[in-house]
Amino acid sequence: MACKLLLPQTHFLQNPRRKNPCTSSPPQSYTTLSTNRRLLYKFAPSFHASAFPSNLCIKTSRTHRYWFVPSCVNRTQELIDDGLETSLENEDQVEENSRGQEGEDEMLEKIEKQELADQSIWAQMEGIVKFTGPATGLWICGPLMSLIDTAVIGQGSSIELAALGPATVVCDYMSYAFMFLSIATSNMVATALAKQDREEVQLHISVLLFVGLACGLVMLLFTRLFGAATLTAFSGSKNLHVVPAANTYVQIRGLAWPALLVGWVAQSASLGMKDSWGPLKALAAASVINGIGDIVLCIFLGYGIAGAAWATMASQVVAAYMMVQTLNEKGYNAFAFSVPSAQEICTILGLAAPVFVTMMSKVAFYSLLIYFATSMGTHTMAAHQVMVQTFCMCTVLGEPLSQTAQSFMPELIYGVSRSLEKARILLKSLVIIGATFGFLLGIVGTSVPWLFPNIFTPDQMVIQEMHKVLIPYFIALAVTPPTHSLEGTLLAGRDLRFISLSMSGCFTLGALVLMILSGRYGLQGCWFALAGFQWARFSIALQRLLSSNGMLYSEEFGQHKQQKLRTA
Repeated sequence: MACKLLLPQTHFLQNPRRKNPCTSSPPQSYTTLSTNRRLLYKFAPSFHASAFPSNLCIKTSRTHRYWFVPSCVNRTQELIDDGLETSLENEDQVEENSRGQEGEDEMLEKIEKQELADQSIWAQMEGIVKFTGPATGLWICGPLMSLIDTAVIGQGSSIELAALGPATVVCDYMSYAFMFLSIATSNMVATALAKQDREEVQLHISVLLFVGLACGLVMLLFTRLFGAATLTAFSGSKNLHVVPAANTYVQIRGLAWPALLVGWVAQSASLGMKDSWGPLKALAAASVINGIGDIVLCIFLGYGIAGAAWATMASQVVAAYMMVQTLNEKGYNAFAFSVPSAQEICTILGLAAPVFVTMMSKVAFYSLLIYFATSMGTHTMAAHQVMVQTFCMCTVLGEPLSQTAQSFMPELIYGVSRSLEKARILLKSLVIIGATFGFLLGIVGTSVPWLFPNIFTPDQMVIQEMHKVLIPYFIALAVTPPTHSLEGTLLAGRDLRFISLSMSGCFTLGALVLMILSGRYGLQGCWFALAGFQWARFSIALQRLLSSNGMLYSEEFGQHKQQKLRTA
């Protein structure tokens, strides 16, 4: 059997002016896209000889393995004998020449991945719902824990229920100030994965875990030293009787600060890897632990607000551990912490600073709501606590729409397959889903405190205060999901300066309106101010995205952002 020698790419042992029959016609190179062809070569007969016959072809892969197979004519005949001719014919229709292992991986991803933006609008909506389904649970679990605390504590004491208002500002709302860790982690991990650089992914995870742990320790120290003073200043001189109960809750919950922020980083890293099921399992387990702990410690053992705090703290520690384990199962070392360099700190701050301003504006406005409600008496404060907790639990259902925009929009706005038309179609799908979902959320969210207020408290005076704010409650809740869609698109397009400035402006104007309306109309005025704040965010974001100079219509905007990303 005659043989020829074929070396990869450069054929030193043959006339360069003559075609090599092993490369000019099928079968093609080993490094090709077809799985069938890989199997074909794997089971091709091997030869062991001290010298290479004249028609023996040597095929190499990137790992420098040598495959000894017969040349074209005789190989084809052997394939026919083995019943593998069909694989050869199918392979010839896939691609004519190999582009190496890197090209192979890229093409496999393109073949396997069906782009969301290439589908019809109804198919897009179906895909968005499937994508956001598991992510919805991630956003529900946090507010659900606080809502469980509210419902259980409200059955025992109105004073402790009122104390949850300022306590949750310190424990929950202050944690939103560190949301920049979540945004930065998702962004940096997703970018490194796009370059298929696992070492860079591990580096980002280690650095951000260190930052999260450091921030958690700082907040633990702050809670220990200044927790009581913060609660006293926030509650005011008229409500000093709620400070001891609130401080008890804050001191216990504060023990979980390091675990909470480390868990956030681990959760965001998994989301950056397009995995929402692992974090969802962790937070679902945490919610179950919190619910059981509240029932046992508060109802059966009578520990009250302290029991609720211990249950929530334990559930947050368990959730953080499970999310870290999820990263370890993916092959990353989530127990490795790296001190960030000056350049890494600058990169994190470049992403974090605008997001920090945005989140702090939201946190500050909701804190002002509680502050003005706190000055209206115990029953009004307790009613506001119930309404704001149910509102927060409902609004987070729109957050997965923001996550979807941040996952799929970047490629269409400034990626390789850039298409502003497809980005506009995708945004339309997100807004339609958001508007529909918001209307349904408004109905369901308003019905619960209206028809079933006894779930939260048996106190009729508190229930009367709750019913006064149902109309502005519905107005504010209905517009929130489409607002998340718009703001998620702005984040995806890296229009961070605009979104931070617009949120700061909404906060400034909203705080002024809140001060006026709360003094004139009480708790009802506070909630109408919240409704105006939400609609202002929606209107400003929509106007920005529909602008002819915005990211979805201006080619120069996308090219400028793409150049900045390359520079970074």
